[in-house]
Amino acid sequence: MNRKIILLFASFIPLILSYGQGTGFNDTASFYFQEIRINTLNYKNLWNVDLYGPILLVDPVSRKIYANYPDTAGILEPDDKIYTGLLPNNINIANTAFTWNGRSWAMIMLPLPGNRMERLDFMSHELFHRSQPALGFHMRNIGNNHLASREGRIYLRSELEALRHALIASTDSEIHEDIANALFFRKTRYSLFPEAVSNENLMELNEGLAAYTGIMMSGRNYNETISYFEQKLKEFQNWPTYVRSFAYFTTPLYGFILSRTDNNWTMQIGDTTDLTRYFSRVFSVKVPVTLCTDCLNKYGFEKIVSEETRREEDKIVQIAEFKKILIDQPHLQIRLEKMNISFDPRNLIPVQGYGTVYPTMRISDIWGILTVTGGALLGTNWGTVLLSKPLLSNAEGVSGNGWSLELSKGYIVEKNSSDRNYILKKK
Repeated sequence: MNRKIILLFASFIPLILSYGQGTGFNDTASFYFQEIRINTLNYKNLWNVDLYGPILLVDPVSRKIYANYPDTAGILEPDDKIYTGLLPNNINIANTAFTWNGRSWAMIMLPLPGNRMERLDFMSHELFHRSQPALGFHMRNIGNNHLASREGRIYLRSELEALRHALIASTDSEIHEDIANALFFRKTRYSLFPEAVSNENLMELNEGLAAYTGIMMSGRNYNETISYFEQKLKEFQNWPTYVRSFAYFTTPLYGFILSRTDNNWTMQIGDTTDLTRYFSRVFSVKVPVTLCTDCLNKYGFEKIVSEETRREEDKIVQIAEFKKILIDQPHLQIRLEKMNISFDPRNLIPVQGYGTVYPTMRISDIWGILTVTGGALLGTNWGTVLLSKPLLSNAEGVSGNGWSLELSKGYIVEKNSSDRNYILKKK
């Protein structure tokens, strides 16, 4: 089946403040646009290009748009210094880059952070994504399901802990040792999961470079950047999954440490760069074959192993429950045709042999709009989505435990005559 997949996903940016959206918000939006425009020009040397471009600030409740450019379809109308309109219901709201009505946009969900540095970080991240094609980078979204496993998480967390030590190290020799040990943990992970060599690199070239761009364009000074990393790394330890979110930290950490001696290292990176090899070379480290007990203790390796062992036990129970509800028991299967999807990359749950459970997501397709708040299983090839048994059907659509489906005209949900399951079909 021919289908076009447009992936929209939330960036790792905390949206922390409420805000008012009366008529006065136009002035606030105009201020935000002017603020980021000045900032991208100030940091033009990072990629040797000004990243400023079309931006849609979108209220996720009202779907109102505040834009700095018009569109070609006339949905956005001049409104004092900016353009406003309503985002069509078939377009998912997310922090992302996408093409719409004649322009390539950075879509950013409101509210924006009240803190200026967080706000500039957030907007610069999405403007990088908007500029990726022009910079020569493909927009990729490669899952790394091995990072949901016990071993994958152990060696990722250990790598990040070694990088944290390098971040705060006081001598060149300490930095050199910590970087070498971080790459040891990475290469150990790759030896356990050979597919990670390519898959992690593709995600780091996509989300990793975007995250580095946001951090470096945030206006934080040296000490503020270190404090930022330390705080976020503490939070990261408790994230339920790293499958699509690990690159928010790996590439930015290596890149920030490298920027102390080479501010222009990004000019050496291209769409096919192997970042692991690149960082190994530019840091001039020899990755150790093994690590001594004292080195492992330095990074809290035993504590990480203990925590991840307990987590793995809990995950087995969680996956069994999802399999029972979404696979073994009667369920609804929907074929995806021309989908547009948004989701949170921090809470995904891979289910070996079946796909990945998305606890929350929104899918629009030719058959309608699906909103999930309690878990759905997206197949490995993104061809189908499985939901728990339908419980309610009315003129508004169909719903079940933790999901609702708004149907397009001409589509119905009915029980499959060959089994106990339900299917979505055209009348």
